[in-house]
Amino acid sequence: MTDIIRIVDSPADIASAAAELRRVSDTASITPRETLHILEAWGTALGASGTADLPGVPFLRLWLRRNTLEPILTKELGPGALDGGWIEDGRARLKAFPIGIVGHWPAGNVEIQPLLSMSCALLGGNACLVRIPRELRDITCQLIDKLVESDSKNRLTIRIVLLAFDHDRLDLHRAMAQSVDGAMIWGGEESVVQVRSLPFPPWARLAVFGPRISVAAMDAASRSEARESLCRRIARDVWQFDQQACSSPQVLFLEKNGEQSTGEFIQALRSAFEAENRAHPRQTIEGALTSAICQARAGWLLQDAENSAVFPSTPDWTILVGHGPEIPQPTQGKTLTVLEVPDLLEALARLDGNVQTLGLAIGDPEREAKLASLAASRGIDRIVPLGRMHVLGSPWDGSDLIRIMVRMVRHLRSLD
Repeated sequence: MTDIIRIVDSPADIASAAAELRRVSDTASITPRETLHILEAWGTALGASGTADLPGVPFLRLWLRRNTLEPILTKELGPGALDGGWIEDGRARLKAFPIGIVGHWPAGNVEIQPLLSMSCALLGGNACLVRIPRELRDITCQLIDKLVESDSKNRLTIRIVLLAFDHDRLDLHRAMAQSVDGAMIWGGEESVVQVRSLPFPPWARLAVFGPRISVAAMDAASRSEARESLCRRIARDVWQFDQQACSSPQVLFLEKNGEQSTGEFIQALRSAFEAENRAHPRQTIEGALTSAICQARAGWLLQDAENSAVFPSTPDWTILVGHGPEIPQPTQGKTLTVLEVPDLLEALARLDGNVQTLGLAIGDPEREAKLASLAASRGIDRIVPLGRMHVLGSPWDGSDLIRIMVRMVRHLRSLD
């Protein structure tokens, strides 16, 4: 295991790691431009044999590209941010400074989440303490080794310590919280509540990305005009992260089309799912998820005589077909519920802040604008085309990704 990942067993271990990071922060600043260069080199290195096909790596490589991150930096921190300079603001000037040490509590169900979270804080010039869930230790070690190779001068890696300790070690969670100036917290309700209750310093900034779901919607015109292409996009969104990310579509609202039966559309969707499964077959599956998928299939068919379902004999994927705007409890594991509705406006009007992302395929731009405004008013933070539901960008969950862990210092000159 790389030296960056440390198995800790006492609060003193964490305090020592934080002290090291604070010394680095006090003595060795780094510009966003230099950080961008190292992150892009890391993304290139991840394309090598042994890591290129690991879960989530294609997505991570896209995120680490300069042409992804540089526009976000400029947008959030201003045009002079790349070189860490001051920005004139009338009679004053502004400059982004790191808040110090940022702690990261990622969820354990998205393999690359610890590294995505960490990269946001690093772009703000911060040092990072990152707790690595047990189930992600092996893949994180493989991915972070590529960063060590890419950062030959140790400019960025010296600002990172990844902590490996069990979820139930409250004493270590507390020690980590006491050592940071900010935190990025991801995960389910229980985990988020637990982390938020930790004894953070009173000045610490907390950014919480809690449990939410996402849905897709397709209007009557789109389901006939570009059916095969859109079905491929839906399948791609469902397959990413095994449908466990908050941006994964759990439901597709399908607006009725008098000229096309729902059966025709479901067959096209089935073909897209089969093709995606051939291209990206499931490598492993937990017994609990297999059981949940089987129960979801049976429960759906028994719930209503008008319900139907399409799935293979294996638990690889599932399409549940029904009617009405009520969103069922998500199953995940590539289980998509397709709900036919008379009018998308009716369905979207019932959404609430529990929905993070809405993937759309709408044939009329004016109608899409109306639907988007309605969805936004109901609490949805991201409205994107189908096929792009997982594309990480700023803002995310209605919040900046880099600026949240940066201090924008305002200097009004004393002699002016």
